[in-house]
Amino acid sequence: MALQETDGLSDTHPLRVTLDATPLLGSRTGIGRYVQALAHQLSAAPGLALAATAFTLRSGQRPADLPLAVGWHRRRVSARLLQASWRHTGFPPVEWLAGAADVFHATNFVLPPSRSARGVVTIHDLSFLRYPEVVSASSGRYRELVPLSIRRARVICTPSAAIAGEVAAEYRLPSERIVVTPLGVDESWFRAKPADASTRQRIGLPAQYLVAVGTLEPRKNLATLIAAYRRLIADGQPVRPLVLVGPAGWGEALELSGLPVGTVLSTGYLDQADLQSVVAGSAGLIFPSLYEGFGLPPLEALATGRPVIASDSSVSREVLGNQAVLVTAQDPDGLAIAISRLPSSESPSDAAVAARREWAARWTWDNCAAATRTAYELALRN
Repeated sequence: MALQETDGLSDTHPLRVTLDATPLLGSRTGIGRYVQALAHQLSAAPGLALAATAFTLRSGQRPADLPLAVGWHRRRVSARLLQASWRHTGFPPVEWLAGAADVFHATNFVLPPSRSARGVVTIHDLSFLRYPEVVSASSGRYRELVPLSIRRARVICTPSAAIAGEVAAEYRLPSERIVVTPLGVDESWFRAKPADASTRQRIGLPAQYLVAVGTLEPRKNLATLIAAYRRLIADGQPVRPLVLVGPAGWGEALELSGLPVGTVLSTGYLDQADLQSVVAGSAGLIFPSLYEGFGLPPLEALATGRPVIASDSSVSREVLGNQAVLVTAQDPDGLAIAISRLPSSESPSDAAVAARREWAARWTWDNCAAATRTAYELALRN
C-alpha cells in the first residue's frame, strides 16, 4: 500500500515505524504472539523501515526471533518508573529511549509521550474497567494510563469490532479514530498433529483429555470450569481429565480438593510446538474466560479441527461465529452440560472438523498487518 505524501513523507521515503516489543521478552501469551506476528509481517512490508524497542529492566538482548530486518534500539529502564513519569510529567519523550520515528506503535495499552512521532496505541480490552477485581495491579494502572494514551494517540487499534465499540463508547471517541486490526492464526496450527508418545510422556498427557489454555489468573474463570467438573462427577458422569496449559499468573490457587487424582493436570507454560500438539490431540478446548478482547486459543483450536466451548460474549460471537458452543461465563451447570455433550471422537474428514478449519482460515496475520499499516497511514494524515 503506497503512502500518500504526508508531512514530508512520500512514496520514495520509507515510513519509519517503531514497535513497543516489550511483550516479546516474557512468556509468549496472546499479546506477545500478536507483537511477534506483527513484527514478522511488517518487516517484509515495502516502503516501511521497522524498528523495535522495549521498556523494562530485563535483559537488553535482542529477542532471538525478531526478524533481522527489524532494528533494535532500547535503554534498560524500569517500566513502572517510566509509566509514573509519563503519567505525571509527560517526560521523557519516546525518542530519547528508542530513537526517531515517524510513527510509534504502543502495542500494549500504554503510549509514551513523543516529540514528533505520531502515536498509535493498541487497546486490547477494557478488563481494567469491566472487571477491575480480576486484573493485576499493573493492569489496574491502565485506568489512568489508557485515557492518557488515547489523548496522545492519533489512532487507536483494537483487536475486534466489539472492543472498538466499547472503547468508542467509554471514551467518547469518533469511529474514524479507531481501526480494527483482527488477530490471526499462524498457518502452523492447521498442520498441527497430536503429540507423539515421547512428547506425551514428557508432558504427562493422559490418553483422553480436554484442554484449557491461558494464564492462570482470575479473569480466565477456571474456578467455574472446576465447579462444572465437580457437578459432572457428582452426577456419576464419566469425565475426561482436564489439562491446564499456561504460565502462572496471580490470584488464589484453584481449589481441587476432593477431585479424583488425575482429574485436573497442569503443564505450566508450553512452547508453541508443544502447545499445538496438546491442543491438536485433545477432545476439545474449553475457554470459560469472563472477558476477552479477542481470544486466540479457541480460534487456534478450531484451526486444528477441535471442538470448542467458550463463554458467550459479543467478542466470542464475532471471532468464533457459529463454530463454538457458547455458554454463560459463570454458569457451571450450563458448562457441565456442554462438556457432557462433546463428541467422544471425530474423524478428520467430518464436516464439522472441516467447517471449523475453514472458519479459522479467515483470520490471518497478513490481514492484521494490512489493517495496522492503514492505522499508521491514518496517523500521518491526522
